[in-house]
Parts: sequence; structure tokens; C-alpha cells
Amino acid sequence: MYEPALINEAQRGDLDSFNTLVLTYQDILFNTALRIMGDEDSAADATQEAFLSAFRAIKSYRGGSFKAWLMRTVTNACYDELRRLKRRPTTPLEPETDDGEEMETPRWLADPSMSPEEETEADDLEHAIQHCLDELPLEFRTVVVLTDIQGMDYKEAASAVRVPLGTIKSRLTRARLRLRECLQGFWELLPAAFRLEGESLRT
Repeated sequence: MYEPALINEAQRGDLDSFNTLVLTYQDILFNTALRIMGDEDSAADATQEAFLSAFRAIKSYRGGSFKAWLMRTVTNACYDELRRLKRRPTTPLEPETDDGEEMETPRWLADPSMSPEEETEADDLEHAIQHCLDELPLEFRTVVVLTDIQGMDYKEAASAVRVPLGTIKSRLTRARLRLRECLQGFWELLPAAFRLEGESLRT
């Protein structure tokens, strides 16, 4: 069954159809929440709340990008969670195991084709990226996550966060500059194409 039919059935109260939509979008919503929150447990909570909100509100969906509609719910859930925590996310990207030990390589980064050295380098770079994302103002971080990480176009991102298209473009430009500046502090971890050798960051 294709997506519009699933949505229609879910609007009629069919839980199986809604669960199929959940399976389709759960990874992208969780990854979005993870990047915004910077913490696996908080991201899982926000994702669960997003789907609960989506189920309660699905009858109000009136067409357009369903992905953007769901992204709006998870973004709102993240904002609510951050307000509840009353702090910006500063938890390292590496989650803890059940025993409270920090994982050396998060399971969502695991790649069996990587050598141990490559896994370490990828882990270090991922940590640097998350650190720089966490340093961004929340509204900047959200736009970067939606567009540069999740691949949404500007129009979808604008719909997801309910701001004008021009605001998305402005925030993204400023966010990318800040990320670029921050990541130069991890110069040795960056691929050669991203290093600014002798180049002014503000030119």
C-alpha cells in the first residue's frame, strides 16, 4: 500500500496503517532528534512523543509533504524536551552502555568494513561534528539537521519549522559559517577538502 493510502487509513483510525508509517519514518525522526538533542535517551523520548503527537493529530493532516509534517512534530518534541530540561544539550554523542560505561563507537556508526583505525577516526570526527552542532543556537542547529543531514529541501524545512523560506536560507548560511569556524578547531580530523589552509574563515 502506498503512502497516501496508509495516511488515509490511519486518519480513519487504522492502527496497523499508522504503525507502517512509523516503521517507515522512525529512523529519520530518531536521527533528527539525536542531532538536535545530542543525547540518545532524550532523542528516543522526543521521537516517541513525536509519534504519539502525530497519531493524535493525523486527522488534521491536509496534504503536502508528510515527511515535513512529521519533522515538525519531532522538532516540536525536541524543543519541548529541551525546555523541560532547561539546558542546552551538552551530553557527548557517545551513549552509555547498560552498565554506565561510555561506548567507544556508537552502534549507529558501526561499519564492519572499517578497520579499527578508521572506526576511531570516524568516531572522533562524528564527536567533533556533534560538538559543533551543540554549540549552535537551537534554531540554527535545527535547520542544519533538517537540510544538510536529513536532506530536506528549503521548502520542506520551512514547513517543518514554520518559518518563511528566506529565514531558512539566512539561518542556514549563518549556521554553516559557524560550523565551518568551529570545525577548524578539529583540523586534523577533517577530510582535506574541508581544511582551510591559510584561508581566512570570514572571506
